[in-house]
Amino acid sequence: MSDPALAQTPEAIASPFRRFTRDEMGEIARRHAIDADHRRSAQTAIDARAHSLEEVAAIYLPLSRLLALYVAATQGLFKATQRFLGADDGKVPYIIGIAGSVAVGKSTTARVLQALLTRWPNTPKVELVTTDGFLRPNAS
Repeated sequence: MSDPALAQTPEAIASPFRRFTRDEMGEIARRHAIDADHRRSAQTAIDARAHSLEEVAAIYLPLSRLLALYVAATQGLFKATQRFLGADDGKVPYIIGIAGSVAVGKSTTARVLQALLTRWPNTPKVELVTTDGFLRPNAS
């Protein structure tokens, strides 16, 4: 789906990461229509100055669906492993980390994803652990 030139490099072949243009994400979003629950969740979570509902529908909705699929697959593997081992370890959290420079929208992105993820099956509880306000001034 990404730039064909990138797909031919050894780095791209060996990498678990994929790159998508805005148009490619939009095409994925069109295949996964936003429903009323996701639309309401997105509207309450977005910062109107940072994200439009169209951007949430085109970028964050398909990303949240992909993450929900990963969570479901991981939950299935965990349960299968427990059955195989005869273990009863309880649940293990699925942790998603968002990294970036100061003031680039990490918390806003996390809030939007949280709102969208809670609406997908197999993601009953989504919590945020933020580091907002963690940095202190160097001056004494």
